[in-house]
Amino acid sequence: MEIRNIAIIAHVDHGKTTLVDKMIIAGKLFNDHEKPGELIMDNNDLERERGITIVSKNVSITYKGVKVNIIDTPGHSDFGGEVERVLNMADGVLLLVDAFEGPMPQTRFVLSKAIELGLKPIVVVNKVDKENCTPEETNEAVFDLMCNLDATEEQLDFPTIYGSAKFGWMNTDWNKPTDNIIPLLDAIVKHIPAPKVEEGTVQMLVTSLDYSKYTGRMAIGRLHRGVLKPGMDVSLVNSNKPGEQKNYRVKGLFTFEGLGKMKAEEVQPGDICAVQGIEEFDIGDTIADKENPEALATIAIDEPTMSMTFTINDSPFFGKEGKFVTSRHIKDRLNKELEKNLALKVEATGSADSFKVFGRGVLHLSVLIETMRREGYELQIGQPQVIVKEIDGRKHEPVEELTIDIPESTSGKAIEMVTKRKGTMLSMVPKADRMLLQFEIPSRGIIGLRTTLMTASAGEAIVTHRFKDFQPYKGDIPGRINGSLISMEQGNAIPFSINNLQERGKFFIAASQEIYEGQVVGENSRPGDLVINLTKTKKMSNMRSSGNDAKVKLVPPILFSLEEALEYIQGDEYVEVTPTSIRLRKIYLKEHDRKRAKNSSMVTA
Repeated sequence: MEIRNIAIIAHVDHGKTTLVDKMIIAGKLFNDHEKPGELIMDNNDLERERGITIVSKNVSITYKGVKVNIIDTPGHSDFGGEVERVLNMADGVLLLVDAFEGPMPQTRFVLSKAIELGLKPIVVVNKVDKENCTPEETNEAVFDLMCNLDATEEQLDFPTIYGSAKFGWMNTDWNKPTDNIIPLLDAIVKHIPAPKVEEGTVQMLVTSLDYSKYTGRMAIGRLHRGVLKPGMDVSLVNSNKPGEQKNYRVKGLFTFEGLGKMKAEEVQPGDICAVQGIEEFDIGDTIADKENPEALATIAIDEPTMSMTFTINDSPFFGKEGKFVTSRHIKDRLNKELEKNLALKVEATGSADSFKVFGRGVLHLSVLIETMRREGYELQIGQPQVIVKEIDGRKHEPVEELTIDIPESTSGKAIEMVTKRKGTMLSMVPKADRMLLQFEIPSRGIIGLRTTLMTASAGEAIVTHRFKDFQPYKGDIPGRINGSLISMEQGNAIPFSINNLQERGKFFIAASQEIYEGQVVGENSRPGDLVINLTKTKKMSNMRSSGNDAKVKLVPPILFSLEEALEYIQGDEYVEVTPTSIRLRKIYLKEHDRKRAKNSSMVTA
């Protein structure tokens, strides 16, 4: 059977997973009576809740006697590590671009990776049913982008398909809607090359992994050359230590059929498969011939730009809500994550109770934290820190390309906010009643920016960014001006006390909620921290007077999502994460400890 290996790449929310749904339905993977629903490939709770793809996934369909292996990839820049590794399995890419928004920062990132690998693109201009969309201009913008990325003449000679994945149609002419996506499938079979098959012994690059408690770990990748069969003896060549190899016997072989895996008696070169029986492999290793092992070039992944400290939960409420609370639990879980999350790095600190975790951004690390809390872990996270390097004796920091799509009326406010954070404007393009702003900004400046932009634009700002390069340090960026309101006592927050202190600032906790000493319960309306007592009850007296018992009117508390909490905290604060709660707290719970720490840091400075 002929094979086509294709990855679907795009900026976040341009419709990749919706298009995969339509391809699955066109491949008749479901019977007529089955109702698969939407976002079939987003099988993870977090993916469905957030509406984004986090982990790349494989599916295969058969069209006109050709097996098409489809790889759905994430669109958010924080999960770029996923895209970089799975593109090694593909021979071509479907580049999806929104007909209204055009190429966005992540479009550039994923396309540059595909062009570097020499993959053949098919451009799909999606969402042509949107008002004010410009499909032809979008297609020209993609061509210009490819020229800027030094695409070859063959890559520049790409076919373009227009359509709407949401409404299930594709065509070569956007003015002529159809009722199917057949033109796209025809283009894949016609324009995406079949896998190049070289002569020689077995060679397979491990680009992904699967785990089942029944079969253990399975290495997933594309077989570059040779034939694999169950029972074969093979060598595993370590990507980091080329001279080091271990011998294994292939216990089981699986190919991707439809949404699942099917046992195979033989895998031909060019096909994507899962190999069972290989232990202690890492992504980037090569499964090779036992007698004559030859390693393939390993996967190069862009390095992390941000770090956070993960530490055990030592608050007064530790162990009340979670199952896994010790440093050993956290260490084992992080090591398990390292096996499949290539863009993640973990370093030990001076303390056995804390670990420094490096990732691509706040979202990348917050997805890991959210997954851990749902699994029953309790931990505390420190303020996100960008990674600063020394290059040629000068301090350099990561700089990102930032795009803000915002209503025209609030664009001035957005420009002011970004400029304060050392951002430099690159372009300003009006689109209908909105404004598309492009900036270059240090990664430090992006932390907390989304929340302030959302507030300024009444929730209408669309903020995207991608890592560009390391540039000389831009100087200090002003942080949060307002201080924190800190609880003085442990107990329940009394409505009477909250009411009396409402003019002092905004609260993050609800009435009657249990709090502890040192917990950050709100934001001070002025600079500097303020210690308050929310557990104080109303004094009882035997005298009644009119107006004393009037109903208390409380302002609803501000509730943070995990990312918002991580972006909000200061350097002397932690986010306490448990399966049921997200709390903010000071690192030092006692006031005299905080003063001592502050004095010692001033002496050191």
